[in-house]
Amino acid sequence: MLRRLAAISSVLLVAFVAMPARSARRPRYGGTLRVEIGALIASLDVSVAATTPEEAAAKTQIDTLIYDTKDAGAGFAGVAGSGLFRATDWEGGKHAILTTNSSRDDRPFLDSIEIIMGVSARDRLLDLELGKADFAEIPPQDARSATERGVRVSVSKPDELLALVFNNADSVAARNPGIREAVAQSIDRAAIVNFILQKMGEAAGGLLPQWSSGTAFLFGTANDPSRAKELWSQISSSPTLGLGYDSADPLEQSLAERIVVNAREAGISMTALAIPNASLAKARGISQTRRIDVQLMRWRMPTSLPEDALGSFVQDVASSLEITSGANLRAVPDSPSAQDIYNEQRAILDSYAVVPLVWVPRVYGLSARVRDWTVPGPGEPWPLADVWLDTDAAAVKRSQN
Repeated sequence: MLRRLAAISSVLLVAFVAMPARSARRPRYGGTLRVEIGALIASLDVSVAATTPEEAAAKTQIDTLIYDTKDAGAGFAGVAGSGLFRATDWEGGKHAILTTNSSRDDRPFLDSIEIIMGVSARDRLLDLELGKADFAEIPPQDARSATERGVRVSVSKPDELLALVFNNADSVAARNPGIREAVAQSIDRAAIVNFILQKMGEAAGGLLPQWSSGTAFLFGTANDPSRAKELWSQISSSPTLGLGYDSADPLEQSLAERIVVNAREAGISMTALAIPNASLAKARGISQTRRIDVQLMRWRMPTSLPEDALGSFVQDVASSLEITSGANLRAVPDSPSAQDIYNEQRAILDSYAVVPLVWVPRVYGLSARVRDWTVPGPGEPWPLADVWLDTDAAAVKRSQN
């Protein structure tokens, strides 16, 4: 009983800290918001392509601030500096200063945003704790630790999927669905959520989270080691499978190592192989070596609408699986029903070409002086143009207590 009460108290604490700070006080103009990111952005020019997924995501966030509009078909429109902010200081891969665009009538409350690049997750958390940063993303597995250290955190709905993808046409697993199912049945998702993610996430059985589709509960998430052993015993050659993960991603490494342990407990021969980030950036879901039979993948929902999100998944990930693993894709009709969305997911998952693992939220660390912050939904940018800074030392001190 005491353990249960302690767990409930911990969840309530995280939820309370994550609540956006809404102040009845009059918003103030002025101040510089200090932002730290892990990515290295080489150029703000929209014609210069990013070389990593992390750089692309961070660049998009800045683009929404310095460009006036976004055209879904043609990318960002307008001239740099026509947005709410303009870049007044820039050093590629190191830092940027975005200053409020004084030529606009709808100016934000902030005077400027200072962005420091290439800051590790550990250092971002430390700087938030020491008050050296106002805003930074925190790995979901570090959210509980951040809260315990007094950092103010804000948590989104789970909208990023971590999954295994069998997409190497040269792999024996691509030709044998029994191998893929054996791996899927061996994985203990509950242990991943409870121990690796520190309960900051949820087990994934489908390609959409429950809050979006309403049908995620229809896809099982429990492992079945006995079934995995039975399937593996039917594999005549008993190959050693290579599980690839992003060498620059600590969470992927932890997941890969855990999955290997689960596989070996079921009698499956598997080893974790780090993939250099440079190779991963060229083709995020496609192995460039025959040693990789299955690969860890991250996929973030671009929208909260289930039909649009699923369509994006099919386009981004699943379209390459029909040839390599025999996934039977179906066209999602216009204005699909919940049954249509379920059927599309089932058609992909029945081939075990994609094995969903967990859904994780985005976690943001905020300083005590940030006001009127709201958590962005899937596909939405950071609402940095809407916040204001409380520079009243007494008020900031009160909010920390």
